[in-house]
Amino acid sequence: MKKLVSLTLVLMLVLSCLALPALAEDRYLGVMLGTNVMSLDTNLATDGDSFEVIADCIDGLMQMDADGAAIPALAESYDLSDDATVYTFHLRDAKWNNGTPVTANDFVFAWRRIAQEAGEYAYMLDEIGNIKGAAEIISKQTDDLTTLGVTAADDKTLVVTLNVPVSFFPSLMYFPTFYPINEEFYNSLDDGTYGTSPTTFLSNGAFVLEDYTPGTATLAVKKNPDYWDADRVTLDGIRYQVVGSSDNALTAFKTGALDVVMVSGNQVDAARKDPALAENLKVTGAGYMWYLSFSQTEKNAQGGKLANANLRLAISNVIDRANLVDNYVMDGSLDTYTAVPPQFAASATTGEDFSADQAKFADYVGFNPDKAQEYFEAAKSELGVDSFEFTMIYGNNEGDEVAKVAQAIKEDVEAELPGVVINLQPMTKAERLDKMQNDNYDIALTRWGPDYADPMTYLGMWITNNSNNYGFWSNAEYDQLIADCVTGAYINDYDARWEAMYKAEELVMKEAVIAPLYTKANANLITAGVEGIDFHPVALNRVYKTTTVK
Repeated sequence: MKKLVSLTLVLMLVLSCLALPALAEDRYLGVMLGTNVMSLDTNLATDGDSFEVIADCIDGLMQMDADGAAIPALAESYDLSDDATVYTFHLRDAKWNNGTPVTANDFVFAWRRIAQEAGEYAYMLDEIGNIKGAAEIISKQTDDLTTLGVTAADDKTLVVTLNVPVSFFPSLMYFPTFYPINEEFYNSLDDGTYGTSPTTFLSNGAFVLEDYTPGTATLAVKKNPDYWDADRVTLDGIRYQVVGSSDNALTAFKTGALDVVMVSGNQVDAARKDPALAENLKVTGAGYMWYLSFSQTEKNAQGGKLANANLRLAISNVIDRANLVDNYVMDGSLDTYTAVPPQFAASATTGEDFSADQAKFADYVGFNPDKAQEYFEAAKSELGVDSFEFTMIYGNNEGDEVAKVAQAIKEDVEAELPGVVINLQPMTKAERLDKMQNDNYDIALTRWGPDYADPMTYLGMWITNNSNNYGFWSNAEYDQLIADCVTGAYINDYDARWEAMYKAEELVMKEAVIAPLYTKANANLITAGVEGIDFHPVALNRVYKTTTVK
């Protein structure tokens, strides 16, 4: 019966993909998505798959080149004031797919809307971008949207004013939060319908939305003939298919139903050993880090037992991360022992990877059962109890390996820390996020991807009351260090800022605010002849503007 069900699922997947046109006919690319795309609204989308589709269809001021550097997109050029706080972007001639010109007001409208609605990524405007007036609007101190530091000097000139210099500001501009929306089109729609169908979504980018219903397993985009850089785009379109299992992904690739898939675990090993597949295997850095988040409030975890740093340190130090990546994830992911993952943020003055030294916090994080016992004994003494029972939540639609990793962590903890029981609770990613955002969990197996190439994309999460600080940890010294890096003492001293971020990271590790696990890689299988997909560990993992098919 199990075999029959498995074969039925595979058959259903293949049949659902048969509608994909063959590459030889019209050069639509069949691409796997790992999760359902729930929204194409830049104020509501929260995951990399949704951002990828949005970026297929909309250009921002800047875009990424093959190496991840910020280069002009809708902004043909920009000027920077002498004090590095005023950017003046000069827009090129471009238009939306309804024929309306793209103007500076499209950015003003979109950014004001993000600030006013204070969505999950609104923090990019104030905490990261430091745009003047953003913090006051987001925190509801004012409802005057004209105080936001973004204005249209004319249709082709956008002026952005910052509170302080932000050296990586141009690179923020290729993140979907900063994309434009046409105000007249948006206001013509019924409330809540923007970005829910091809008729309620405008494109100005390389592709136009062709087929989409929120949450369904398939969607499609087609080439935009009116794109300002259309000569560079050779694909006729992309048809996406959500595939929840690595087994099914491999089957879809072998049958030709999909041209780009991601596999993990045993399927990676199988692909490496199969000469017919090995030449199609490409391992790329996905950028995001998997980690454990601990609720530290009295509402959860047996009345807040996980607020005890020694207990968190004990749990962190019994996890065999090398075993996780070698025997469960198996796709080239890196076992990780820092709060900022490796291979995405390099110093502008030395070129050194911020997290190249994975042993720098060995006193606080690693696979060290003896040290874990010391932390555990201290925790039991401080808390006055010697047994604990926690529930760990994880997504059951975030890849086959996630459930295996959760089980391995449970086994590590219960084997090395007698008296600790970890109950596993699988759920959809959306449910996991909802529980974390509403402080309704004990431990979560979760992940975070870098939105821009600076350590602050991780370190900014753990300041007091940050919307992504799901453990509700608070440390005044940490908050001050981050403030000095973002708006204060170190803002104009790059090397001093780098050192201050190291100090901040050490505090996170010393108190086990999180337990880092591994930095994800993607093991991609790509049909022979498909070239020029740009893979990035930051912001947008896959870009197809220069993709060709031979």
